[in-house]
Amino acid sequence: MSNDYVISACSTADLTKEHFENRNIRYIFFHYELNGKQYPDDLGQTMSFKSFYDAMRNGADTKTSQIGIGEFIEYFEPMLQEGKDILHVSLSSGISGVVNSARLAQEELADKYPDRKLIIIDSMAASSGYGLLMDKLADLRDEGMGIEELAAWTEEHKLELNHWFFTSDLTYLIRGGRVSKTSGFFGGLLNICPLMNVDLLGRLIPRAKIRGKSKVIQAMYQKMEELAKDGKNYSGKCYMSNSDCIDDAKAISDLIEENFPNLNGKVQHYTIGTTIGSHTGPGTVALFFWGEKRKD
Repeated sequence: MSNDYVISACSTADLTKEHFENRNIRYIFFHYELNGKQYPDDLGQTMSFKSFYDAMRNGADTKTSQIGIGEFIEYFEPMLQEGKDILHVSLSSGISGVVNSARLAQEELADKYPDRKLIIIDSMAASSGYGLLMDKLADLRDEGMGIEELAAWTEEHKLELNHWFFTSDLTYLIRGGRVSKTSGFFGGLLNICPLMNVDLLGRLIPRAKIRGKSKVIQAMYQKMEELAKDGKNYSGKCYMSNSDCIDDAKAISDLIEENFPNLNGKVQHYTIGTTIGSHTGPGTVALFFWGEKRKD
């Protein structure tokens, strides 16, 4: 393993604490508020995901706050003092401005540590899709790739990470302005489950209005069949995340495991964390795989 640099992410990569630690990926916490009280987005350690989503179902008010410049300086500086270079890959700029805070921290630290490299990259990714990207970077680092080569690889390939989402509860998309109140009202009446993806600018975009959960599950599976690298011969990893609706996620992963014989292991399931979950709400399922480069 190459130990001369650190790879780093935000907690919004929605992996487990154990996964981050086992792959030697450092991470920094976002923050969220639940009914006015602030908590760290610490991968379900302070508050269980079940408690968080139950609170949302019961009408709790949620807000999120990104990581500040000072927090990034406090996070990066001990690693630089240890003599480590850092490749920090940030949550998508299409979802949060956090990459700007990281870059401002980088500028402040550059004069103080002129012999160290601190590279900041916008992942254009979110949730466990961002996690799948970080897992791949850990593989490449462990194979001996240097920090600058890994940074270049990330920029070249990050848009090949496909993200597909659906939700069975429109409440939170309406609240966040991604679905209008009128569309949401009729969507609820008609049992509409929007199919969304993350576009080439890293934004979460509704792509289709699909009536009924069984149809949207099939549509999401078909997106992988259509877009995955090498089609049904796809041999990469596949991750899924969900906001307290594991049965819906497993309905899709069962289809994938049955029809993609060369997958690298089973489909891995994670929970949508408290930052992303504050905006999607419970009832959201997300699918991530390597495939065709994202288009507009």
